[in-house]
Amino acid sequence: MLVVGDVHGCLGELEELLHEAGHAATDRLVFCGDLVAKGPDSQGVVQLAREKGAYSVLGNHDAHVLKVGKGGEGKRHHEQVARTLTDADWRWLEALPVVLPLEALGAVVVHGGLVPGVPFEQQERDVAVNMRSFDAEGRPSKRIEGGVPWASRWPGPLHAVFGHDAVRGLQQWPHATGLDTGCVYGRRLTGLLLPEKRLVSVPARKSWAGIGEE
Repeated sequence: MLVVGDVHGCLGELEELLHEAGHAATDRLVFCGDLVAKGPDSQGVVQLAREKGAYSVLGNHDAHVLKVGKGGEGKRHHEQVARTLTDADWRWLEALPVVLPLEALGAVVVHGGLVPGVPFEQQERDVAVNMRSFDAEGRPSKRIEGGVPWASRWPGPLHAVFGHDAVRGLQQWPHATGLDTGCVYGRRLTGLLLPEKRLVSVPARKSWAGIGEE
């Protein structure tokens, strides 16, 4: 199985990563969320995921686009994505879970973070989708400043695979791997092959946004 970090509409790099990983049509494919927004072809990424029967967890930008689709307000790049999606794309995005345990592979996938000691089905949606750190008081935080990476405190036993933290980039902790290596910001797109935990990565073709921009 290949678990892929934040794609953000970078379809060309995603196709290159699948080739680099030797991903076959029969292999399972999982995304860490944020398939859409900021990059050049969000609809193409969702369509590829659908057609390959891929799994994904919900990312914060996926959630923003879904909000726009339901009549809510969003930033311009979320509205642009919403205008391109097909009915099948919407159905696929709306069905995304917040946490995806993969017990057979000894892993669990989430976009933002997980709070130790809380069952997966009871993890708060906003925390799981947006968390990056624990603050000085040990509370979940979206911020990096003044906190420690949540994954540094994840005790297992399932190995957590996540995205959402392009500023910190690739993270490798005893029981967690962070795969957001900032492809849409001109850096790299990274995946993790399970169960062997082998990393595979390809360079970005160009930068489409400034890192840290929401």
